[in-house]
This record gives sequence, structure tokens and C-alpha cells, in this order.
Amino acid sequence: MSDHYLIDSFRDKEIIQKFAKKIAQNAALLPRKVKIMEVCGGHTHTIMKYGLLQLMPKEVEFVHGPGCPVCVMPKERINQAYEIALQEGVILVTLGDMIKVPGSQGSLQSARALGRDVRFVYSPLEVLKIAKENPHQKVVFFAIGFETTTPMSAALLERAMGEGVKNLLFHINHITVPEPVRAILDDPSSTLDALIGPSHVSVIAGAKIYEPLVQDYRLPIVVSGFEPVDVMESVDRIVHQLAHQEARLEIQYARSVTMEGNLKAQAMIERYFEKRESFTWRGIGPIPYSALRLREEFKEWDAERYFASILHHEEIPDHKSCKCGDILRGVAKPFDCKVFAKACTPENPLGSCMVSSEGACAAYYKYGREHLN
Repeated sequence: MSDHYLIDSFRDKEIIQKFAKKIAQNAALLPRKVKIMEVCGGHTHTIMKYGLLQLMPKEVEFVHGPGCPVCVMPKERINQAYEIALQEGVILVTLGDMIKVPGSQGSLQSARALGRDVRFVYSPLEVLKIAKENPHQKVVFFAIGFETTTPMSAALLERAMGEGVKNLLFHINHITVPEPVRAILDDPSSTLDALIGPSHVSVIAGAKIYEPLVQDYRLPIVVSGFEPVDVMESVDRIVHQLAHQEARLEIQYARSVTMEGNLKAQAMIERYFEKRESFTWRGIGPIPYSALRLREEFKEWDAERYFASILHHEEIPDHKSCKCGDILRGVAKPFDCKVFAKACTPENPLGSCMVSSEGACAAYYKYGREHLN
């Protein structure tokens, strides 16, 4: 059986249309229009790519959330990576889209244009190879991502320690999902009625991390896969709950997600990391205990300690014309931004929502300009 056959069933037009009909039937029972936030940028791209917006009844609106780790990275953290990259004898390594995100001094891509050694990798374990091949340089891994990628950084540190690699440092920017969602829901301007929960995060952390949100805010959360049938089934479950005045946590992506998650990965995260007292999220601001750092016993691997004398920490506002922050909080859409697809494009991004492949602006630019503008 081919992989295409397996995927095709999750993109089947007839199944999608059946879910659209069920959603419309339940939506007719709603007393008002409801807003469903898809927290993860991967869901945003599925919704846009497969035209799911056009299948929603008038009673259902999607809004976009902060589940794009590149998008929510504040400029001051990008500046720190830039400052480290400019130091002599340093190789700065990060993942994919992070290299293009603009800070106030420039992006890591512009640091590379100045002749600095900045590289991107697809897997954190590639960093170990770079460190071994360059024993006389400091290799700094600018680590990003939610609970999904945190275990890989922990595994990299464990491997480096086990193999005696001493020239590797970590600038940790790993963040967690529940805290920013709670911050958004606590905002008096929030009008959210339900959440589509990120499933890749839940594979590691377990769906249980959303249970307190369901209990505290009395709203449905469905942990969804990323194929169009997954998303439509998840919306169907949410609208059914809302129509019947219910608020439950459900796992739609049961083929990969459990309530408990990956206990081995959770233990590895706990072994090497601890919560920061606060971390600044782009567009949201400081959120207590929403990010991780290396534990004290691993301080010799900590780039923030090693380069403490050169790093700046003051908060830096986004471009005044950019609405990325509002988009990440679910209070604006890309088309609400006056520079979208004009001054701000993937080739010349003013904000992180346009840079990242998971960003809402990138999704609207790629899939939505013709039929939504």
C-alpha cells in the first residue's frame, strides 16, 4: 500500500463535503456566530490550502493563534542570536525559517551576508556533526520550538555530553503552548469560543495539557491532525459541542495522540530543562512560565551565560505598520494589515508572520489572495 493511498483518504473530496454538511446542520442550532482558533500554524495552512474557509457556514469563523514558534520569537531574542553570530570564532546554527526573521539589527541571513558563519539545519542532531568538524570554534545552537522539538534539543545535549563534545553551546528558546493560550483567553478583548489544539505538541506532551483550559474557560478543545479531513472532523466535533452547550477535550488525532503523551520524552525534557520565570512573546508580551531554559547543573552549555557580557535584553517593538502581534492573538487577520502583500511579502517580510512557512500571513499570501481579497 503506497503512502499516497493512505494520505488520499484524508483528502477525499466527498468526505470533506459530508463534514461540511454536518457542520452546517449543527451550526444552524447556534444562537450566534462562533470563533474557533486554530492554535497551530500548520492548521492555518491546511485551512487555506484546501479552501476550508469557503466550506464554513456563516456562523463559524476561524481565527489564528500563536502556535508558530518562529512567528512569536521577539526581536530581542533574534538580536541576541545576531550578536552572538558576529563574534569571532563562532558558528551560529538554527532551524529553517529562523534564519530569515528580522530583528532590529538585521536577520541571521544578513549576518551571514556580512561573512559570519551562520547555518541552518533540518535536525538538531546535525549540530553535533558541525561541532565535531570544527573543534576550535564555538558552535552555538539557537534552539527554537514548542514541546514538539524540545526533546531533540535535550537529546543533542545528552549526546554531546556522552561523546565529550565541549565546544557546543545552547541558546534555548523553547516555549510551551498552554500559557500563551491562557494569556489570550484572559484578555478582556478575547471572544474565542473553542480551540483546535496542536497535535504534534500533544504527541509529546499529551492532550492532558489542555484539560485545565477546558475546565477553567468552559470551551471545547479538539486536538486535530493536519489533513483537511482531520480539520473538518475537528470542526464538526467543536460545533456539535457548542450547539449542545458542551465543553469537552477530545482527541481527533487518535492515530498519534494520547492523553498522557510520550513519557520518555517528557522525562528527558524534565532532566535538562526548567521553566523560565517569564518569556516575552511577540505580539502578546511577557508570559510567566511559558518557556524553558537549561537547568543550573548544565550552565556550562548555556550560551546566554557564556555571552552574557555582550547580549542585550531590552524589549524591542515590532514595525509600527505590522499587525503580526494582533494576528497571533487572534484579533486581526492578515488582510487587516495595510502592508500585507504590498510592502510586506515573503521576499521582503516586515514581520515574522510572513517569514515563517507556518505563519498566517505566509498562508494567506500563498493561498488566499485571489479569492479572499
